[in-house]
Amino acid sequence: MNVGDAVRAEVEARREAFVGLLARMVRQPSVSARGEGVREMAALELEVLAEHGWEAQAYDTPGQPVIVAHAGPKRGQAPQVLIYGHYDVQPPEPLALWHSPPFEPTVRDGRMFGRGAGDNKGQHLAHILGAHVLAKVAGGLPVGVTLVLEGEEESSSPHLDAFVAQHRDRLRADVAITSDGPMAPGDVPVVALGVRGILSFELSVRGARFDNHSGNKGNVVPDPTWRLLEVLSALRGPDGRVALPGFYDRVRPVGELEERALAALPFDPPAVAEMLGLDEAAVRAWDGVTYHRRLMLEPTFTINAIASGEIDQHKTIVPARARVRCDMRLVADQDPEEVEAALRAFLARRFPDVEYVSHGWMRPSRTPLDHPAAAAVARALSRAHGRPALVQPALGGSLPDAVWTRTLGVPSLIVPYANADERNHAPDENMRLDLFLSGVVATAEILRELGDALAGGRGSAQQALA
Repeated sequence: MNVGDAVRAEVEARREAFVGLLARMVRQPSVSARGEGVREMAALELEVLAEHGWEAQAYDTPGQPVIVAHAGPKRGQAPQVLIYGHYDVQPPEPLALWHSPPFEPTVRDGRMFGRGAGDNKGQHLAHILGAHVLAKVAGGLPVGVTLVLEGEEESSSPHLDAFVAQHRDRLRADVAITSDGPMAPGDVPVVALGVRGILSFELSVRGARFDNHSGNKGNVVPDPTWRLLEVLSALRGPDGRVALPGFYDRVRPVGELEERALAALPFDPPAVAEMLGLDEAAVRAWDGVTYHRRLMLEPTFTINAIASGEIDQHKTIVPARARVRCDMRLVADQDPEEVEAALRAFLARRFPDVEYVSHGWMRPSRTPLDHPAAAAVARALSRAHGRPALVQPALGGSLPDAVWTRTLGVPSLIVPYANADERNHAPDENMRLDLFLSGVVATAEILRELGDALAGGRGSAQQALA
């Protein structure tokens, strides 16, 4: 029996134990937004790692602990792979929309339901178990593996960058791997070589000290909602482009290899329309390359929520205050600190009465598509899942990926293990158990392939795109 078949046999033999371990982890709350059970979860992670042959240590930060674990040969003896995950979860509310309690893991229709099942406990547990199984059946690992687990990802990872900078020597690796988010529609495996960054903020305008009668006081007291709309109109043109001066100056042009990667990605208008909740005619107005480029490689400016007065009550008032919550998704090589500084300066110059409140940011990140690790991971995923893996330039969402590419200075790949309909951040979050177990196999295959590729072996992403 070859190593790949031995890994599959071992995973199948321990299926019940592995699923039970996932339930044990999901059962422990770890809501970083309010500190609920996070340190208890860190302690559980240390137990699980020790049980599966990892050397692990928790490090204090100004926030929640960062766990660093190692398995396999040390630096200087073999290539080194860093794997990142997070053990904190989103708040589970609204509880009434769950079909089973969020921290009582429940299996229905081949899926485990519970907060954190897919985001991110199931995915990083697959890495822990994959390295463990490979070491057992092969008598060791072909690469050294350093696992970094943080407890603040769902709170924008405010302390991870400083931690990595402080411990750079211990964390140094040849490549970083993150498994987070969903696979492509149809649960197709994906290798993504970057993420968009994010700048999240709130704008607030005040009028009178209290609400006023819109008839008796209209035209006399200022209307903060109209003022807020003026601000928003000044920041975004009718063509949808951001009007903030200098916003696009540092956007990295899309190169030939990226265009080829976009063209190779599937584009099914009916399926996309169903996924987005749009009329199919609207989706058919796009071509596949335009759709994927806008989704991955172009920045956005989004109104997340807007509040003024009480919309569910008929009150003829001039509200005293209007607020809007926004985010900008940023692409390589935009810098969220520079964009935020430009936005603050713009508001101070044009709208000095507008209050700006920052809600954090993450930097964008990009790894070259022709890095040999990309093709190696694509081959491993294809074997593990029995279908070809997609290679794409970036994800549309945001992760603390620049911590690896910028602070640590290593290439980074994002390899989602969860099903496309995992409902992460929503009620009834879930992970398909067959994909969880395939993730265990995939990790073993990835470590085998990277052992060859990082030692000067086969391939590049250009072959995967051919």
